[in-house]
Amino acid sequence: MGRRTVRFIFWCLLSAGSVSAQSNRQKAEMLQQAVNKYLYERNTGLYIQTSDRSVNHNLHADLWGLCGLIQAANEMERIHPGKAYMAPVVKAINQYYDPGPPAPGYASYVVKERKEDRYYDDNQWIGIAYLDAYTRTRKKWYLEKGEEIYRFMMTGFDTVSGGGLYWKEGDITTKNTCSNGPAILLSLQLYEAVHKQAYLDTALLLYKWVNRYLRDEDGVYWDAIKPAENNRIDSAAYTYNTGVMLEANVKLYRITGNAQYLREARYIAEGSYRRFFRKGRFPSSYWFNAVLLRGYEALYRVDNNPKYIRAMQEYADKVWEQDRNSSNMLGNRPERELLGQAGMMEIYARLAGI
Repeated sequence: MGRRTVRFIFWCLLSAGSVSAQSNRQKAEMLQQAVNKYLYERNTGLYIQTSDRSVNHNLHADLWGLCGLIQAANEMERIHPGKAYMAPVVKAINQYYDPGPPAPGYASYVVKERKEDRYYDDNQWIGIAYLDAYTRTRKKWYLEKGEEIYRFMMTGFDTVSGGGLYWKEGDITTKNTCSNGPAILLSLQLYEAVHKQAYLDTALLLYKWVNRYLRDEDGVYWDAIKPAENNRIDSAAYTYNTGVMLEANVKLYRITGNAQYLREARYIAEGSYRRFFRKGRFPSSYWFNAVLLRGYEALYRVDNNPKYIRAMQEYADKVWEQDRNSSNMLGNRPERELLGQAGMMEIYARLAGI
């Protein structure tokens, strides 16, 4: 049976079980339109945190929301060649740029409004999206920004607790999977782009450290190690931490050809499925689940096993049916947050493109 036939049968099965007649592509477009209508300020070129300004703690969104939106915009451009979804998001992100020492990076809030902390993971998520855009468009600016973000993130590395990157600049209390997993991915993307051995070396160094200190035995990843608390492990498990390490293993398999990485990716995928998928849904954070889907998609493109993509489609259908309001925005609270809309936009766009 050919690959095209397998995909046709797979998507027939998904369509038969869908609770919505609207396609994933249409849902992504509707979310994008809702974000532009309710969460974007044309006069400033900035986004706001939620649809209810009375509960927002700032005039504009934290950078984290834009970390989700820039990847969603990349996926929208992937399924709509020729359209420019990323441009306004990039312009907004530029307003968070802080060129201060020890290396330029992006602050967690708009710099002209207030000086704020710089988080290594926020920067890495942006770098990952930019490198994805570089791979798709070959625009050198995306590569240059990815390299700049790499330089910034490496200022957060030391050998305390065996190595690894801290979570945010100036805070030496915690080293997290969410600041090391995406660092691995960004390093691998840069290696694929320019073939500098140093990038692959960084990826492997961080990969070994995360697996030594933050991996549970079922392939799910813990949240953090606390150097200031005698290396206490924060064993909270979030879908995005597992998703990013799943994707890292698939990338390492593609780069090295070492089948052990593919076996590990399959083990992680199954572990995440057993740990997180309950009654047709993944846990509540839409964006966390979008990052898990990135890992599932990467694995699917290697082994063509639709099990985990099918689970994510079931989840996406339930979210659309159960969590949508009259403005076509998603969430379980009256205010709809930017990060959540971005996460589901990415999920629908990715599912539309598989």
